[in-house]
Amino acid sequence: MKHPIHFVQSFEHAGPWTLLVRFEDGVSRQVDFRPVLHGRLFGPLRALAVFNQVRLDPEVRTLVWPNGADFDPATLYDWPEEGPLLAARASEWETAGTLAGVRAQ
Repeated sequence: MKHPIHFVQSFEHAGPWTLLVRFEDGVSRQVDFRPVLHGRLFGPLRALAVFNQVRLDPEVRTLVWPNGADFDPATLYDWPEEGPLLAARASEWETAGTLAGVRAQ
């Protein structure tokens, strides 16, 4: 089975925590990241000042943040389907982080 490989060509801010992402094949997706900003990796992006530090990595050709957060370009491309699935998982990341903090005390 062959899956298409997608790369982010460019992006622009479309609103708080929302980016308009353009791909190499001309497709654009408006992605609202708020529902998935939970857990150790993505939670820090809830601070808009951190989220706005997003950049396009020229080597891997996807969106990256200074804390190491990134999203697979295929996930971004398929956001209409993948976004709700990630949002459902994000609540688990938040719970797991909370439980880890309780255990560490």
